[in-house]
Parts: sequence; C-alpha cells; structure tokens
Amino acid sequence: MPGKDGEGRAGRDGTLIVGASQAGLQLAVSLRQLGDTGRITLVGEEAHAPYQRPPLSKEFLAGAAELDSLAFRAPSFYADNGIDLVCGERITAVRPGLATTASGRTLPHRRLALTTGASPRRLRVPGADLAGVHYLRDHDDAAGLRGELASARRVVVVGGGFIGLEAASVARAAGRSVTVVEAADRLLGRAVTPLVSEFYARAHRRRGVEVLLSAGVAGFEPAEGGGRVGAVVLGDGSSLAADLVLVGVGAVPRTELAEQLGLACEGGIVVDAQARTSDPAVVAAGDCTVQPHPVTGEGLVRIESVQNAVAQAQTAAATLLGRPAPAGAVPWFWSFQGDLRLQIAGLSAGHDTYVVRGDVDGEHFSVLYYRDGRLLAVDAVNRPADYMAVRKALTQGATVPPGAAADGSVPLKSLITRTEDAAPAA
Repeated sequence: MPGKDGEGRAGRDGTLIVGASQAGLQLAVSLRQLGDTGRITLVGEEAHAPYQRPPLSKEFLAGAAELDSLAFRAPSFYADNGIDLVCGERITAVRPGLATTASGRTLPHRRLALTTGASPRRLRVPGADLAGVHYLRDHDDAAGLRGELASARRVVVVGGGFIGLEAASVARAAGRSVTVVEAADRLLGRAVTPLVSEFYARAHRRRGVEVLLSAGVAGFEPAEGGGRVGAVVLGDGSSLAADLVLVGVGAVPRTELAEQLGLACEGGIVVDAQARTSDPAVVAAGDCTVQPHPVTGEGLVRIESVQNAVAQAQTAAATLLGRPAPAGAVPWFWSFQGDLRLQIAGLSAGHDTYVVRGDVDGEHFSVLYYRDGRLLAVDAVNRPADYMAVRKALTQGATVPPGAAADGSVPLKSLITRTEDAAPAA
C-alpha cells in the first residue's frame, strides 16, 4: 500500500479509482487486461475488500452465505496484479492530480476514475433513528439486519422495490410476520410494467406477505421503554406493529466528489457512451452515473445492475488508455425473491405493445415488449429459456415476431428472426 505521503504505487503517473465497488474492481482488472503497467490504486470506504452485493438481500440475509464467499478475488490477487487496495479510507477532497482522505492521506495521480456508487435514500420522518430501523446497502448493514431478524416477530418493509421484496421473501420464509408498505400504487414501479407489478403483489400475498399500496410512512414510534422501534405510523394515521423495519426506498448516486471537480451531474454523474464525464480526463462507471440510453442513445438513464457496472467499467478502462470502447451490451437484470426468479433483458420503456406467453397464475411466464414491431425487452418469471432467447436476439440486433411469440409451447430461440433495419446492440 502507498505510504502516508501517497508515494509508492499511487505515484503521479498512476490511476486512482475512487470506490472499491464492482465497477471499481472491474476497472482496475480491465486496465491490467488491456496491458496497462502503470500504478493503480483502488480506494474504498469499507473495511472489506470488494465483494458481491446482490446476495446481501438474499443468500447472505438468509444465512446461506458469508462475507468470505462473496469476495470477488482472493486476498493475494491485488498484490499479484499490482493493484494497491486501500480499504477503510474515505476520500473527502479531490482536485486534478491529487486526492485527500479523511485521515489525511494524500493520493497523487495522473488519471482519475469515479466508481463511488450510491447511498440508500433516507426517510426523514420522526423516529427514523430508532434502533431496529435498518437500511441495506453494504455488508455491515446486512449483518446487522440478519442478526436482528433471528429474533424478530413482526417485520415491516418500507418500499416495494427489488431489495425490499427480496428481504421480505427471506423474512417470510423464516416464519416472520411480514408487511410491505409501498407509497406508489404498484410494486417495482421503476423496473417493470403494471402487469408484472400486479403479478408480484398477488404472488407475495399468496405467500402470506401483507402488501399495502399507496401507503406512505409518516414516522416510527418507539416500543414501550423507548429507544427501539415498536410501530410504523402510516400517512392515514394508522399504525403497524413492528419490532424490525427495513427501509428500501431507492438509492441516491454519490456525486459529492464529482461536484467538487465541477463535473456535470443530473441525478448522477453524467457520462457519455465512452464513460467520459464532462471533463474528458475523468471517467466514471456504475451506480453513480447517468448515461445515454444504451439502445437508442437518447436521453439519460441510470442503470443499477451488475451488468452495467461491469460493462461501463470495461469501457472506462479502454477510454483511459485511449483504446476503442468495447461493443455496447444489452442491459440485463435479475431479482430472485424466494422461488420467484425474475430475469430481465433489454429496457421496456417506450413499448407500445406486449405479448404474454406461459402461465401467469402458475408463476411461469414471460412478457415480451415491442415498439413499432421491434423487440425491446423481456421480463421472464421462472422461464430462463425465454430470457436467454430474447437476450440473444437483442444482442444480434434480431427480433421475435410478436404473433408467433404468444405460443408458449414453441421455444423462443426457434423464432429469432433477423431484421434489416435493426442494428446489433453488441
């Protein structure tokens, strides 16, 4: 590791990557894979080396995984590849060529990459600081939540997004009483269409989860004796008994350092298709960014996924080295909520029609989305073959004719058709 003065491998000819996230590690790895022999310093606030975050709300919370099994790389990997991993340090100030941590460490650099991720959106309501009110973003969050879940009886999940529903599934499978409170009129509103939202509400209710929609949270009340949460107060004045609360109401991109540098930020650090910020000398990747739509190139979108973090980091590494960017990739996502396995390929926003295939009531179906007859995306629930077929079609710039797609007995992969006007996405 570099010394207090920042010399050693973090010298002035090196690359500084701020954020030991999936994107941050991938960027460092990609630099080495592309032949970069310069100094690379990867700095993260957590005391832990980079690890997988998606399992925190699933396998880890359920006790089926531990931190060491989630690590991306063996401890020796970093030294073996000349990557200085600095854990437990928060960079508080940055200017061209020099960054400073909260402890006073200085990190000179020639190239800068921001992979700072996002922070949980906080509820600013009375009682939000009571013990028993949790957020879930990192390992320590998940470890605390898992420890309390072991003795909890009544769990309230505030927010019906992926993390909230995944955690609700784990809690319900453990025999806890679970209520999901969602302020919007449907679950997973940012990720799926109303048809899929309605399916998930019914499916969770069938499993014994109470789902309250269009229900805002006004505050939290302490249990008798104070100090710990005892109830969730809703906007209509009613209350739900709770001895454990998980708040999952979205994430806020971390743009503080980008703003110090004067970079353009609009709900995230603005980057182009080459992962360049408004200062071409600085790149950014992962959940902290907004980028041109990966298919149409229009507008700015924020994509929170493992696939995007990896692909954008690979592009950022190529940009730093002046190499051509890798071909664009089709966005894909997943959410495993108990035995409900949702896999998404593409982006359904802007669709004008859709086709449902399979058995919705039997929890084994997919929805294909189209615009002007062109395939845009698929939401597949417990139909992995449909997901893979659509992902393949989108990657090839092909389509699946909507009329034929409705027959769930015909494998989608046999229906993939090349289109003359569809450019390959990857």
